[in-house]
Amino acid sequence: MATLAGCSKSKDTGIQTAQVTQGSVSETVEAAGSISAKAVVTITSPANGTVAKLFVQDGQKVRKGQTLLVISSPQAQKQLAQAKSAASGAKVTELPTPTGNATAALSQADATATQAFAAAQSAIDALPDGTAKTTAQTNLNQAKAQYAAARAQVDATTGSVSSALSAALGTVSQLTSAQSSTAGLAVSAAQDSVKALTIRAPINGIATFDAVASSGGASGASSLLSQLPSSLQGAASSLLGSSGAPSTASASGVLSKGFPVSSGQTLLTITDVAGLSLTTAVDETDILLVRPGVRASVQLDAVPDGSYDARVTSVGVTPTTSSRGGVSYVVRLTFGSGRTGDGKRAPIPLPGMSAVAQLRVRTDRGVIAVPAAAVFRDQGTDYVWLVKDGLAHKQKVALGAQGSASISIESGLQVGQTIVIRGADQVREGQTI
Repeated sequence: MATLAGCSKSKDTGIQTAQVTQGSVSETVEAAGSISAKAVVTITSPANGTVAKLFVQDGQKVRKGQTLLVISSPQAQKQLAQAKSAASGAKVTELPTPTGNATAALSQADATATQAFAAAQSAIDALPDGTAKTTAQTNLNQAKAQYAAARAQVDATTGSVSSALSAALGTVSQLTSAQSSTAGLAVSAAQDSVKALTIRAPINGIATFDAVASSGGASGASSLLSQLPSSLQGAASSLLGSSGAPSTASASGVLSKGFPVSSGQTLLTITDVAGLSLTTAVDETDILLVRPGVRASVQLDAVPDGSYDARVTSVGVTPTTSSRGGVSYVVRLTFGSGRTGDGKRAPIPLPGMSAVAQLRVRTDRGVIAVPAAAVFRDQGTDYVWLVKDGLAHKQKVALGAQGSASISIESGLQVGQTIVIRGADQVREGQTI
């Protein structure tokens, strides 16, 4: 704030003057926001079933990789058995070798093709809904069409049946090779789905049991836990709930052993509070002043006499429009320690608490500084009242940092000059001060 010397005040008018000196001015931008945790992960049930084992309590600290609970799911076990059965049935007998006996060769080829097509369809049916299943089904349909075309060629040929029949069996051979990998993928997905029934903590944090609400079932394609490998999420979730049958679980309360759950149902939340951050919204009129690294002081509604340190880490570029038409941008800050009004260490806040940050976007030190009340604007230009020989003169000035109480002057004033610092609206050009 400016340091002014030789202040004088007129008892009759309330106009006050002072000599200009140097000082420091900090310009701040105010932004409201809320405290955010370092990470928050919601854990959902990977399948329909019941809670077989529960290893944590509500509010307990957990470590990454720690076992939280185990779900008992007969449905998932059944899907695995079906996938293994399909894989076993995917094996077909050895393809026949065309012989001179055309009728016998054709009959044997047709039987082998039918068996291969049926085995392939069984393997495809065990696959979860998704791109892999769609592609496999398309390939099977193409193989059937190719065999039919080749078989028709055999019927129409007037030459050797052997070469045409070999071409038809080539299609079946390719299908036989492909169906083994298709069946293997179904088994792998089912095994990972069963493995997911043992739920482990994906991060360090505090486990909070969510209120488990009544559920009528959820789509398996969207319910797999986030900790499963991304390459198998779609497959596993579909295997767990691809039958289309609604969930029979219907209960509400707090998570406990024996509790019925549905696929995709929220079970608990893990919150990592080791590193807090502050997410704020800065108005478009101020956002260009904000840069990463800008320091700030933060006040919380929950700790009215406390002040916390913070620093800007990122400035968003995506605008958000309020209901009133205003535009703002997201600014995130790291959240540090704080002190209360009596100098004691301020308590650590909780995620979601409301906060207001004062972003110190600019600080001018060792500059000419005047009280904010001394500056007035006239037709787009900033002025102060300069007092010379007892008379007031309108003096144009260029402003620097603009604080709430003081403003730095980049040009237009010199140290030692006398200006009006209060009651500027009552002064006129040439007025005796």
